[in-house]
Amino acid sequence: MTVQLTDFKLQTPDWCPGCGDFGIWGALKNALVRLQISPDNVLIVYGIGCHGHLSHFLKSYGFEGLHGRALPVAEGAKLANHNLKVIVSTGDGDCLGEGLSHFIHTIRGNHDITCFIHDNQVYGLTTGQTSPTSPKGYKTKTTPEGVIEDPVNPLTVALAAGATFVARGYAGNMPHLIELMIKALQHKGFAVVDILQPCITFNKVNTYEWFQQHTTLLESTYNPHDKTEAFRRALATESLPLGLFYQETKPTFHECLPQLADQPLIHQNIDSIKLAPFLKDFR
Repeated sequence: MTVQLTDFKLQTPDWCPGCGDFGIWGALKNALVRLQISPDNVLIVYGIGCHGHLSHFLKSYGFEGLHGRALPVAEGAKLANHNLKVIVSTGDGDCLGEGLSHFIHTIRGNHDITCFIHDNQVYGLTTGQTSPTSPKGYKTKTTPEGVIEDPVNPLTVALAAGATFVARGYAGNMPHLIELMIKALQHKGFAVVDILQPCITFNKVNTYEWFQQHTTLLESTYNPHDKTEAFRRALATESLPLGLFYQETKPTFHECLPQLADQPLIHQNIDSIKLAPFLKDFR
């Protein structure tokens, strides 16, 4: 049966009109349809934030849990059934604040997970506090005199930790974002796409107009296998490049486990496993 956009239909989104989440929602559905991944063959693990409401608007297997803990949940699901496509939908605060250590360690293991970061440079759900990617000097209700710290750069953190697929997209350019998402979903190993998006209610600086003036596509001749060049491009601040910065091939975490070589864990016979003697040691 051919997978169609209507297969992913759930509730109508209630994000603020003009929210960048609409572009990410549309791009993700189109990418899944282009790859013919049906709702029953994908698990999306959500963090906490406006992006997490996507769980109500996109039909698939899903899990929405504790703030910042989407990645370890996704790791567990992937190890239980490595034939399942596993996606993490997270935010800049969720992934790079509360969940930063999980981000680094999931990258180190090259878990076969696709991570889409909704990066609006602010905590939108809780009405506009400073997030890890808020620019220096940015004023919010929690930093009325401006942010003192330098912002976290998701791309350079991912590159330094050893990510095998690192990209940046923009919610206001859906055709380009769809193509990036398709490449990320096809990648074997940990793929991260940092997706710039406006928060039209609480971020009055990084608007659609701002992103139109401060983003540019990586040129077609760019080599995504040159890590040094990827770092250089990721550090750009005046005009933010969009596209695939870096990609390499390495064994995934589950491929390094001989116990999973023949079949996924969920298909293995566990009748011979007796827990009673083991549990006696804890009584």
